[in-house]
Amino acid sequence: MNAVIIGSGLSGLTAGAYLAKAGCRVTVLEQNGDIGGVTMGIRREGFSWDMGQLILEGFGPGEQAGYILEELGIFDRICTSRADRTYSFPEFVIRKEEEFRGLWWRRDYLARIFPAEKKGLDAYYRLYVRFMELVTLARRAERSAGLVSLVSKVRMYLKLLPLLPRIGWNARRMIARYFADERLQGAFISILADFVVRPSQFPGLGIPAVNPEPAFDARVPLEVSRLGRQPSYRFIDGGCRPLVDALAGLIREHGGEIRTGAAATGITLDNGAVSGVACGDGTTVAADIVVASGGAKEVFFDLVGRDNLPAKFAAAIDDIPLMESIFMIQLGVEFDPRPFQRDAVVYYYRTYDIEGAVERIQSGRYHEGNDGFLICIPSYYSPSMAPQGCHAVTIYTIAPNSLEEGTWGERRDEFAGKLLDLAEGVIPGLRAHERTRVVITPDDFKRITHLRHHAFGGCAPVMGKKGAPHRTPVRGLWFVGAQSESGAGINNVLEGTWRAVRMLRRAHRI
Repeated sequence: MNAVIIGSGLSGLTAGAYLAKAGCRVTVLEQNGDIGGVTMGIRREGFSWDMGQLILEGFGPGEQAGYILEELGIFDRICTSRADRTYSFPEFVIRKEEEFRGLWWRRDYLARIFPAEKKGLDAYYRLYVRFMELVTLARRAERSAGLVSLVSKVRMYLKLLPLLPRIGWNARRMIARYFADERLQGAFISILADFVVRPSQFPGLGIPAVNPEPAFDARVPLEVSRLGRQPSYRFIDGGCRPLVDALAGLIREHGGEIRTGAAATGITLDNGAVSGVACGDGTTVAADIVVASGGAKEVFFDLVGRDNLPAKFAAAIDDIPLMESIFMIQLGVEFDPRPFQRDAVVYYYRTYDIEGAVERIQSGRYHEGNDGFLICIPSYYSPSMAPQGCHAVTIYTIAPNSLEEGTWGERRDEFAGKLLDLAEGVIPGLRAHERTRVVITPDDFKRITHLRHHAFGGCAPVMGKKGAPHRTPVRGLWFVGAQSESGAGINNVLEGTWRAVRMLRRAHRI
């Protein structure tokens, strides 16, 4: 069968790799001059940076993304190392100590800072273990068959039963059940700013999912109980580019073709089924199957056409909640920042009011870094990402897709200067030791991703809403990626693509 993949991000390349291995004639169409989408990375003057991927969840053996790479046979083509992150708040810092304090060191550390909250911390961590057991059992049930799957589902239901009364709670209500101090609440809900979702809209039972203990200490063992396992966090040596190249290499090894500079301009239909993909150069690639990634509105309304879709489906696409964008500075510096920031990934939170901060961003009001920002130094993990004696530095913060006042093009230099001022409050001398700089605004991301609204992580995890389904009303058309029902995060995108390909292969008997 002819399978055309629109977009060479990780979801498109993963779908193409599975279908090429299954014997399909795969053609990947990529509008940019290079493959990978936002995971293509940036290279300049011997420095390499990712565009915000940082450390990745679930890339260990048998884990969410690692399982997929193993199944494809390319797990050994990338080299990963366990990694972690640090949270810096105005009044305290969550950072691993030199001496490892055990699986629950973060709980004990927070109990010392907030002694009145010890009972709530103990209760939260009981929830955390139960949640990790639920996720482990759900994944086991999905990947297995027969009795093993059935037993896992029964165990999962029994674990879920006590949580059913809270299944409709939002994160703000859930976290208030455990903690009274807004500073301690911030330790668990601040990461929601990365998703640009208000705590009042995020599912409460999802809080443990965005706070895995291994994210804060690479030494933490992954088993939390006999039934439960938490994910590891890892850094890919060289950034995300080796993963992109491994997937692309697999497609080519099985006879697939990857065309760069080939923008899809339309999906052609024949009696309600896909028949091909029209390209910007006037050619059309014949297709029995089309797997599209990227923006849901761009795919369904621009390429398929609203008139070719059921009204209910079109309304659901209109209703997809999208994240906002980011403002990013990539620096190549000629000194070692370790005396000022010893950890590779540090979130500098400057407010506990996550609800208000996100609301302002969604209204187009950019905080200029004053609500918080992140500094990642990937060359700590991968020295090859910078020349000898130098380091690659990424500074970014969440930002509105469109500004309330002015444009990103007009205010690029102003905002870069203000964010660098804040960063130099942490790492003095960044400008003085700067060799090269790349500033990326939301408008730049829109160009790279071919989106009218750049959503950094794709579909926002808002309660009661979800992304576009993998199976679409158009026969032969499948949708994957961060704006699909898989949700945001590279690990979720890869797993969602795995599910979509399983459905696709059953539907088309591949």
